[in-house]
Amino acid sequence: MDEKRSVVALFGLAVAIVSGYVAYRFVAPLTVAVFLYYSTRRFHRRLERFRLPARVRAAVSLSVIGVPLIGLASYTLVLLILEARQFIEDYPVADTVGAENSVIGDLAELSNPTMDELLAAYRSGQFDPLIDLVSEQASLLASTASGLALNLLITVIVTYYLLIDGSKFHDWLLSFDDDAVVREYLEAADKELEAVLYGNLLNVIAISAIAVVTYLGYNTVAPAAVEIPYPTLAGAITGVASLIPVIGMKVVYVPLAAAMSIPVVVDGKVGLLAYVAGFLAVAIVVVDTIPDIVLRPYFSGETTHVGLLMLAYIFGPVVFGFHGLFLAPIILVLALTFADTALLRLLGVEPDPGPEIPDGQRRLEEF
Repeated sequence: MDEKRSVVALFGLAVAIVSGYVAYRFVAPLTVAVFLYYSTRRFHRRLERFRLPARVRAAVSLSVIGVPLIGLASYTLVLLILEARQFIEDYPVADTVGAENSVIGDLAELSNPTMDELLAAYRSGQFDPLIDLVSEQASLLASTASGLALNLLITVIVTYYLLIDGSKFHDWLLSFDDDAVVREYLEAADKELEAVLYGNLLNVIAISAIAVVTYLGYNTVAPAAVEIPYPTLAGAITGVASLIPVIGMKVVYVPLAAAMSIPVVVDGKVGLLAYVAGFLAVAIVVVDTIPDIVLRPYFSGETTHVGLLMLAYIFGPVVFGFHGLFLAPIILVLALTFADTALLRLLGVEPDPGPEIPDGQRRLEEF
């Protein structure tokens, strides 16, 4: 009997090692999937009032988060391409890099290409340098594109099935309960993870709205020479940038101020820099400082310390890479919840139940 148990235990250990290795290889999409699950779970549950099937609710929940992000990324890419083309047309880029021997020089001649002009340029060999460049980097481009597509597919599938079967997985974990320690820890960790990660999403939405209103308001009073280009898009990106530790939204509004200042200085209209300085002051106070002080504590979970959470956002990307922005807060919540619940029980210390409630007095959650 002991031999059979040993064989089963070794097999289980081998399966656990292989599963852990696979999870380690795909830790980035799995971490993002957990973030999306806790970000959309509350919305997914509220859709129950419409009596929709679980699969439909999961698809709707993912669409509410995924479609706007994909649309934002696509819109940004299109604008970058259009702005790059306009930059090539307005400034002597081709002359600077050597128009006679460069890909830019060949493409710069096609200012407003039609289909016939593109076909004629291809037949004349005008696209040969670009084709050669793409061919040389074909393997790198293919591996990068396939890697992004695979990670996106894993993220969507894992998030989708977590929304559908997350409760079953939760019940399976509770089957290992021992003296209610496991149950208490898992329920506390689950509740705090939802509060922290859902708070991240709310923080991004709130800051995006504040930034959009601020940028549009600035454009109504600023001269055309120092207006913010694409204020709605810039505001949405500002909200997403709030997830970046330390520098956060500065990666958006500081380059915006620089982009508005350079043409003004080149044209000799130095007086208009006062509007740029005003924009920076408003962005620092209204978009950056006040939301960070007022909103972040409300969106930082129920028991997790705000300072520790900020340190997790700082150290996470440094230690784990970009996905550490989501992984480090998860690890922090799991560790702190374990220390507050299971660790005390394991050490034989009963947690403090809090002040006693007088007879006849009810708790707030009872109403």
